[in-house]
Amino acid sequence: MDSKKSPRDKWITVYGRKPVLEALQDPGLSVAKVVVADNATGHSLQDILRAADRYGTPVERATASRVKWLAGNGKHDQGVVADVNAPRMTPLEEFVRERGKRPTNVFLLDGVTNPGNVGMILRTATGAGFDGVILPRAGTPHVGPLVIKASAGVAFQAPIVNTPTAKAAVELLRTAGYHVYGLSARTKDSLFRTELAPRAVYVLGGETNGITVRTDSDLRIPLNPGVESLNVAVAAAVVAFEVTNR
Repeated sequence: MDSKKSPRDKWITVYGRKPVLEALQDPGLSVAKVVVADNATGHSLQDILRAADRYGTPVERATASRVKWLAGNGKHDQGVVADVNAPRMTPLEEFVRERGKRPTNVFLLDGVTNPGNVGMILRTATGAGFDGVILPRAGTPHVGPLVIKASAGVAFQAPIVNTPTAKAAVELLRTAGYHVYGLSARTKDSLFRTELAPRAVYVLGGETNGITVRTDSDLRIPLNPGVESLNVAVAAAVVAFEVTNR
């Protein structure tokens, strides 16, 4: 199974004048291009154009409606978007092929809709050395300014793996020999006492509906009485550092 690479498998699109200017001025980032609405004006826009010229970043003009479409946000684009190179971003099929039979640990976000949680999970997984964080296009926020802010900028360097849906990801990973773990308070199997598979995907359920995909087995994070569950980003941190420190 393979597919053509989408532009969103190479870049993270940021919108709004301040985020775009900050991306241009960050020496650690490479901006592929800036797109400006043909009706956009103002001093802040001139700052962006000067920065783009200084760093040799291509600037394209487009209609205001196209800029809004590119941003995926009709209210806060301020007439400008930028595509920032994300060197570790890849489609799932390519990720699985490149990893081969090597030990691999990844998160799969199954309906995690809060951009703050997504950003914090990306930061935690990157810091812990997880091999990937799978973000389904269906049901997961686009990696935009809110996700980037919550990740404290780490999202640009995070090992983001793109896939159409959580269900499709589980099917592909299972076929490739990955063990699919779910995080659940209803199982007796503790994360800290279970022998973990060397090639594993840890499914993090959404804030509202929990896990919707079929797992191979479930793990729980033991909690003291009176606490039913942890925030999904906090749970991800516990899992990530337990797994990588084994």
